[in-house]
Amino acid sequence: MNTTEATATAAELALFRDAVRRFVETELAPHEARWRAQQHVDRAAWRKAGDMGLLLCAVPAALGGVGADMRHEAVVYEELARGGAMGFGKHVHEIVAHYLVGYGTAEQQGRWLPRMASGEAIAAIAMSEPGAGSDLQGIRTRAIRDGGDYVISGSKTFISNGHIADLVLLVCKTDPQAGAKGTSLIMIETPELPGFRRGRILDKIGQKAQDTAELFFDDVRVPVANLLGGDEGRGFAQLMQQLPFERTIIALTAVAVIERAVELTAAYVKERRAFGKALIEMQNTRFKLAECQTVARVARVFVDDCVRRLMDGTMDATTASMAKWWTTEMQCQVVDECLQLHGGYGYMLDYPIAQMYADSRVQKIYGGTNEIMKELIARSL
Repeated sequence: MNTTEATATAAELALFRDAVRRFVETELAPHEARWRAQQHVDRAAWRKAGDMGLLLCAVPAALGGVGADMRHEAVVYEELARGGAMGFGKHVHEIVAHYLVGYGTAEQQGRWLPRMASGEAIAAIAMSEPGAGSDLQGIRTRAIRDGGDYVISGSKTFISNGHIADLVLLVCKTDPQAGAKGTSLIMIETPELPGFRRGRILDKIGQKAQDTAELFFDDVRVPVANLLGGDEGRGFAQLMQQLPFERTIIALTAVAVIERAVELTAAYVKERRAFGKALIEMQNTRFKLAECQTVARVARVFVDDCVRRLMDGTMDATTASMAKWWTTEMQCQVVDECLQLHGGYGYMLDYPIAQMYADSRVQKIYGGTNEIMKELIARSL
């Protein structure tokens, strides 16, 4: 049992984990290959997840969420990673929910959170642009006030859930001359919205079931009431305050993948034979797995502590940056070592370790590249 579960509610969390694992194994994993081929998850899967109470777990029930806590969120992310359901974009969906909880008006919360919890409305966050990735101050998408509306022009790329999103949290400039202080966040309801269009689903190395798309805004008009929180110019501060949550989610996925890779590989080398004996009997195999298991243990303790700090409000940006860069580096390193121990079979997509290898690489890029994470850590010294 993870130390995330080592509390007075350990039994309840264990039951919840069992339910989530069954859901992933029966409702998500069997469809993953088909979703990879079509490059997006069926909308029906989102409604089923909502019915199971797997969306907005940590959002208060009074606001339309499940009313559990971050430990339940952690369980869901871990089981999604363990089951290989990397196309189900819950992480982005939850990030948008936490922006609404933290900064949304009562009207905004009541309008969108219950629909997000049920899976009726799927959310995305649109930060990256063709000319601005990790550099959020460099965005060029503009929202110009015109009476009771904003008129939005620009484009976004690498947007997870972009193809199927009903609700997009858009990072834009409401005052292009004010630098970071001119950044605002505006909620975009996409159905039948004039001027809004989706580009192609981008063809990625891995996570192919996750619809990552381009979005275009050609003089799109949205009500001023859709400005998150109701005040212009607060977007950059809101982004900075919420990034630790996003980066901890990424770390949670990383540690779950590390643990699963070690588990799968340990089972494989006990069965696979070479030169008349099982691979586990060879010293190099044992030593490599010992190293990987140690990384898994250290990562687990670190990330569980990050979850606790999120819950008690003490999580800081520097620690979140540490968690994001180190766990994702270790994820890619451990998966690579485990693939090597599979030999030629590890390179075949019939084996889960191969898919894990392809899916893992982007973890070092999104949520802020690992180079940016190191720079943020260095600034705290």
